[in-house]
Amino acid sequence: MIKILFVCHGNICRSPMAEFVLKDMVKKLNIEEKFYISSSATSTEEIGNPVHHGTRNILKRYSISTEGKYAVQLTEKDGLENDFIIGMDSRNIQNIKNICKTADKSRIYKLLDFTDNTRDISDPWYTGNFEQTYSDIVEGCNGLLKFLKNKNLI
Repeated sequence: MIKILFVCHGNICRSPMAEFVLKDMVKKLNIEEKFYISSSATSTEEIGNPVHHGTRNILKRYSISTEGKYAVQLTEKDGLENDFIIGMDSRNIQNIKNICKTADKSRIYKLLDFTDNTRDISDPWYTGNFEQTYSDIVEGCNGLLKFLKNKNLI
């Protein structure tokens, strides 16, 4: 089983969006049993809060539910237990490394590193542009699946 953990600042916008987009993709490919996919936050300010309404609304348009998801904190243990720890932007990556001090750093990626256009995914909490975030996350998740296939992991 491939364990993937998506990480962003608060775990209410980008990382849960990536979690549920990838879950939907692997379900449609009928390979969901090969994955354990989750998400967490580098900060504590949103812990226990539900997914942001902007993320819920855009995913709802694609019939993707985030029901039951509440923000959780990234732990050092997470860094040891996941095969891929995937941040949304450069700041997330630095915070992941600070929290997961003993994790194998070769398992830490930025989501859009799996694409031909490496960049940060902007935080829609600040930009308000959940459409762009969704588009970037779909691009990144497609790139991640292609990477896993090329490595013969799926």
